[in-house]
Amino acid sequence: MQLSDFDYHLPEHLIAQFPPEQRGGSRLLHVDGATLQDRTFAELPGFLRAGDVLVFNDTKVIKARLFGQKESGGQIEALIERVLGPHRALAHVRSSKSPKPGSKLIFNGGWAATMIERQGELFLLEFDAEASVLEILDAAGLLPLPPYITHVPDEEDAKRYQTVYARDPGAVAAPTAGLHFTDTLLEQLRAQGVQTAFLTLHVGAGTFQPVRVENVAEHKMHFERYAISPETVALLQKAKAEGGRIIAVGTTSLRALEAASQQGFLAQPEGDTDIFITPGYQFRVVDRLVTNFHLPKSTLLMLVAAFAGHDTMMNAYQHAVAHEYRFFSYGDAMLLERQSL
Repeated sequence: MQLSDFDYHLPEHLIAQFPPEQRGGSRLLHVDGATLQDRTFAELPGFLRAGDVLVFNDTKVIKARLFGQKESGGQIEALIERVLGPHRALAHVRSSKSPKPGSKLIFNGGWAATMIERQGELFLLEFDAEASVLEILDAAGLLPLPPYITHVPDEEDAKRYQTVYARDPGAVAAPTAGLHFTDTLLEQLRAQGVQTAFLTLHVGAGTFQPVRVENVAEHKMHFERYAISPETVALLQKAKAEGGRIIAVGTTSLRALEAASQQGFLAQPEGDTDIFITPGYQFRVVDRLVTNFHLPKSTLLMLVAAFAGHDTMMNAYQHAVAHEYRFFSYGDAMLLERQSL
């Protein structure tokens, strides 16, 4: 398929710059083939039944953006992509000239790091302090809001650009489909017999990487680390055996579940994945998907087109634009039914 097959016109005013006033106070577009229903997210329980399993990504967004200067004086900006250990991390670094191996970077607050080596587009940094990378980021970092959100992150973002169930620090972008869920809604779902399961996929900055080739098959996906606990594997195996539906909350949960099942149902519950899901992909695990609206020409739009059908999704996006849904991370949600092949 061609990149132009995944384009649509989005008026700028539909890009949500702030979350809704109340968490969960968003709209929900139910997409079932040609049938589109305009609902609210609070109505989600009405689409679920006892025995269904919602699978959430419990990654926690870290304050991954650091500002500072090179020892030589040039200004730098670093975005931590992956924490490798207590004192090492891979990062994107922006500066007038790329730092060379052995050079010192001094970040706000006086935190120093040495650039060890280049690894593709990323820089391996080793921080010199006794404090861990996560502690340094918590002290000196800024929340890495997506590039289409234009305001400087504030205290409200610190609360709202994080799911209520986030617990494993490591993401540089939120699993945004989960932002709609409240503790009250989760309790309501459990009370009606819907089960909840958790996995971890640390979302990287590559999720915003544009596709730069017209032939979609030539695009190289970024790697992300995922882990699915034995408890989650057992719960999903039991649900499948008993006819329950598996609903991925967000494309990151779906990517982890499908990546883990390339050699059999959840046969590889931990690893790095660069799985690229495009139309024609045969889904092995996920029956339904809760997701937000995605950027034109993005790999995530390709993923949902693979899940619900290309024409179905492009029609749904036209409908959402016409009905002025709010788009992207702080925007509204969709519930997608998997297309029958």
